[in-house]
Amino acid sequence: MKGFKLTLLENILSPQDLIGLSDAELKNLAGELRNRILETVSKNGGHLASNLGIVETTLAIHRVFNNPEDQIVFDVGHQCYTHKLLTGRQQVFSSLRQWNGISGFTNRKESDKDAFGAGHSGTSISAALGLAMANQLDGKENYVIAVVGDGSFTNGMIYEALNNCNKKNLRLIIILNDNEMSISENVGGLSNYLSKIRNSQNYFNLKHQTQSLLHKIPTIGDGLIEGTRKLKKHIKKRVVAENFFEHLGLDYLGPVDGCDLKKLESVLSEAKSKTNCCLVHVHTVKGKGYVHAEEHPEMYHSSGPFDQVKGIEKKASEDSFSAQFGKIMVAAANADDSICAITAAMTGGTGLDHFSLTHPRRFYDVGIAEEHAVTFAAGLSANGKTPVCAIYSTFVQRVYDQLIHDAAIQKLPLIMALDRCGLVPGDGITHQGIYDCSYLSTIPGIEIYSPETYDEMKQSFATCFEAPKLAIIRYPKGAQQQYDRSGFNLCGEFCYQDFDDTGRNQGDPEIVMVTYGRITKNVYEAVQLLKANHRIRLIKLIQVYPLNSEKILSLIGQPRLVYVLEEGIRSGGIGEKLAATIAQHDGNKPAKIRIRAIENPLMEQGDLAALDGYCGFLPPQIAAEIAEISKEK
Repeated sequence: MKGFKLTLLENILSPQDLIGLSDAELKNLAGELRNRILETVSKNGGHLASNLGIVETTLAIHRVFNNPEDQIVFDVGHQCYTHKLLTGRQQVFSSLRQWNGISGFTNRKESDKDAFGAGHSGTSISAALGLAMANQLDGKENYVIAVVGDGSFTNGMIYEALNNCNKKNLRLIIILNDNEMSISENVGGLSNYLSKIRNSQNYFNLKHQTQSLLHKIPTIGDGLIEGTRKLKKHIKKRVVAENFFEHLGLDYLGPVDGCDLKKLESVLSEAKSKTNCCLVHVHTVKGKGYVHAEEHPEMYHSSGPFDQVKGIEKKASEDSFSAQFGKIMVAAANADDSICAITAAMTGGTGLDHFSLTHPRRFYDVGIAEEHAVTFAAGLSANGKTPVCAIYSTFVQRVYDQLIHDAAIQKLPLIMALDRCGLVPGDGITHQGIYDCSYLSTIPGIEIYSPETYDEMKQSFATCFEAPKLAIIRYPKGAQQQYDRSGFNLCGEFCYQDFDDTGRNQGDPEIVMVTYGRITKNVYEAVQLLKANHRIRLIKLIQVYPLNSEKILSLIGQPRLVYVLEEGIRSGGIGEKLAATIAQHDGNKPAKIRIRAIENPLMEQGDLAALDGYCGFLPPQIAAEIAEISKEK
């Protein structure tokens, strides 16, 4: 076509630019999209396999529908890279997941083409139904399209929404992106059911081939098609039984090959003709076009930067909190046959791969169903087992009710292993693990541990195994921080160290700094910048809740300043709880208490240094703030 630049993609500034492209141009464009996604993710990290698989499906959606008037909701939002590239963001796509760049998920603030933000599974159909009903109330005839990965169909909220989708004249189309995987391999009865539906694709192909042939017959072709429709139900019942979605009152089309653009457009156009909510079952290949991702899609679900030619290299290193957790669990289960492990589609991410192989009868991957995971764990506990439920901090936000209603009220021991706690680079606003201490500490009888080292992590689990309880053990993504810890003294639930390079006589500390978890290294380095002028005591909490008031108050004493720093939100956090403990103490109190925590938790994506800088957590920032406070009268 005339006027195109070096590549087809460079000339696609909006979905309208897709209209008029030839079949050959669309095929080339799909290749360019895959190359651009691969190039960017290999440099920045991100979700690769799912995005490579959904390229043609996204192209078909944008050619058949008119976005943003027709609204597209992605579940989960990490399937949206092609959508971003087609909706005016290709020039900034290289900033994907970077500080001040574009998000790796849909984001309403970023573009009016993103109808609804999503970083957690299962929300799409509920949101899309709300959008569609609002359109209906306003008399609009726009369509709403929900693009849902098959892994999300293990989430219960999907079925709550489907139960309400049988409204007449509702312009809602659900695209089930079936790539046979979510994050870990799909599990359970639903996965088996979708596999059976896939085997009925011959019926669907035959139907569309027949219609195509009849359309070509002059004069009588359309009449013959209408006649065959009257026979369709009878034929279909003989070839394919009515499926689950049709029982719910939805029209069902598919399965259709998600890489066949012409067939996709034909089926989506047919879906627009339905008067009911219609589900289109699309079969895609995760990682399509990149051999490493096709062969190992689980490794390319979400990755850091990697070499495009070599791919992600498997590392034998166990230098991460997740890997250490896996080792702790295997060793504990070897010694105690009551210990069970539960995860929600995160076998590899939580470090439970080896456990799943060594103790398969006591390992349960329940799919993307966090609420079920916790209540299921409570059931195991009620019958004498020792369940450990491993979930990322951001997803534990979903199980607050289950922890209260199904565990705490019934006084059932249950250990929650929270991965990715604190600031989480890359994934951004929906994945920050900064809320857990604040809201989980409100649960009756709960204990919260936040180990900073692998040894502290091992001891925290040992404590919880020895005396079963409702407990949270939280730890960050990545490896243990490296610095000199030799001067720390262990004092029960705390460690502490005194620093004094002032040259003055030893005395009580002028400044007491209290922290916990990964951020301890930053605080330690800030102390090195301050200790020449101040006597400082650094207290590191290991058990962060409940606080041992007597011990911690004796360690704090009566300094000029208590400075609490935590890698979590301020409101309801450990800092506020400690300040309240000090305020209620009848004895002598510190002159000042200051809390450095996360004031604005709605942080976008970026690397850890950028996020720390935004929060005021870098060592020079901490030291400068304390020096300024020290000048105050």
